[in-house]
Order: sequence, then C-alpha cells, then structure tokens
Amino acid sequence: MDRLLLMRSFVTVANIGSFNGAAKALSSSGSLVSRHVAELERQIGVRLVNRTARSVNLTEQGLRYAEFASRILKEIEAEDSSIAHLHDRAEGALNIICPKWIGSYDLGDAIAAFSAAHAKIHVRFELGGLSDRTYDFIDGGFDVAFHTRDLRDSSVRLRKIASLPFVLCASKKYIDRCGPVSHPNDLTAHDCLVHVNDPVWRLGHGPASTLHKVRNVAFSSNSYIALQKAAVHGRGVAMLPQRLAYDELVSGALRVLLPHVAAPDRPLYAIYGPDRNTPRKIAVFLEFLTEWFTENPIPTIGY
Repeated sequence: MDRLLLMRSFVTVANIGSFNGAAKALSSSGSLVSRHVAELERQIGVRLVNRTARSVNLTEQGLRYAEFASRILKEIEAEDSSIAHLHDRAEGALNIICPKWIGSYDLGDAIAAFSAAHAKIHVRFELGGLSDRTYDFIDGGFDVAFHTRDLRDSSVRLRKIASLPFVLCASKKYIDRCGPVSHPNDLTAHDCLVHVNDPVWRLGHGPASTLHKVRNVAFSSNSYIALQKAAVHGRGVAMLPQRLAYDELVSGALRVLLPHVAAPDRPLYAIYGPDRNTPRKIAVFLEFLTEWFTENPIPTIGY
C-alpha cells in the first residue's frame, strides 16, 4: 500500500485524536483509516498508536514518527506547489536548437531580443546538430527546435513562426560560362548545388508549381552557407534562402534565375513537446517570436 497515503492518514489521526474525526477530514471511513494506521505500524515494525474505547494516544515512537511524517508531507506539498507555479511562470531555463544558417541571421536577432526582454528566462541557444528525426531534440534536453520543412509527427507540436523566401540563383561568371536558364527543364543541363535534405526543387506557386528532381549534382552539402559560398565562386546553380544570399543578390555577385516561376516560400516552424499544457515560458517565447517576425519582416529581393 502507498506509504504516503498511510502517512497522511496517520498524521491526520495524530492531529485530531480519533479515527472517526480523521475519517471525516479525509472524506473516508473510520475503518479504512484504522487499517491504514495498522498497515503503517506493520511496515515500520513498531506500535504508533494506543487505542482505547474513548481515545487514541500516540506512543513515544508514534509521537516521533508523527513529527517526521508531518514534515515530509509538508515538504512534498510545498515542492508540488513550487513546480506547478514554475510551469505557469515565464521563468527558468529555456533550451533552443536550430540550423546554423537560421540562427546566424534573423532568428538569432529575435532570440537575443527575447532574452533581453525576459531576464528571468535563461536561454541556451545552440546552432547545428539537429537530427533528421524531429523528436530527437527532446532527448537532447531541448525545449524548442526550429525546422524549415513540413512536419507530420504526432510526437511533437509545432507553430509556424514566419515564412522564409527562397531563390534560385547563380553567379554571373557561371551564367557567362554555361549559359542562361530560361526554363525549368534547362536545369538538367546545368551543374547544381544541392542541400542533402533538399534533392527536389519546387518552382512556381499553387497548382502551377512543379517539382524538379536535381540530376546533375555538382556540389552537395548539409549547409546552406556552404552552398552559398560555392554559388558565389561560380560552381553552379543553387536553391538558397534569400536571406542568406541577400547581400550577393543586391551587389550582383549572384543573379536570380527563372523569376517568372519563383521558388515558393518555406515555413519556419518552432517544434516543442507534445504536452497539451505548454509551459508558460515556451508559450511566451513562441508568441514573442511570432510578433517579432511580423514587426521585422525578412528583407527580400524584388525580381
């Protein structure tokens, strides 16, 4: 039988001085409370209560154990209350992980602004090291992870934070050397720079969009930053986040390809644990980031 239940019954008997009175206080029956005390005595191996027809008196061991049990029960109640309140407060540790290229730009600025605005939340922000399995961040001790691909995993919850524009581009020297890309089908004749998790490129929007499996992979990486550098050096055609290629697109070091069938935006998702009762610190964090990206839209290139 549960020791805490037995202790609670015994402490109530000790405080009130009768089994019937304790039963009323516990919304139980006198016989059940009596059995609880008897079982506790059996487990400990000593008599705690002297029973008479008119009264209940504690033995010497009973007095000592009543003091001990009362202290333990109060400590448990206090800790339960503290933890429950912590869940409802925007404070404590918040552990976040995301891909390097996202965290190095706007998302990094947003999280830094959040940390400055919420001093009681202690942020741990790691870049890189995300597993392909969406729920692995929980095993790694993280509260929130960021992804830019569609997720269908019931083991996590997700919230769309922003839209990330992507662009198909290449350097001027590559275009001068290998020729222009006038139609999506032309991509089969060009060297392509491919993210290992993005081997199929979508071009166009809505029902008119088309998928293009990249066949001529000249350079691949698990980092969009590496692909951006390869594109600037003229290695081939790349599908890049606009934010990452923004400066080179403005300067002309990279040029937009197929602007009439532009790549669709991709979602920036925050994913977190499946518990429906989301901790307050996570809810506040997600709300802050959503508002931050609304007020600080990602700069884009007009085609």
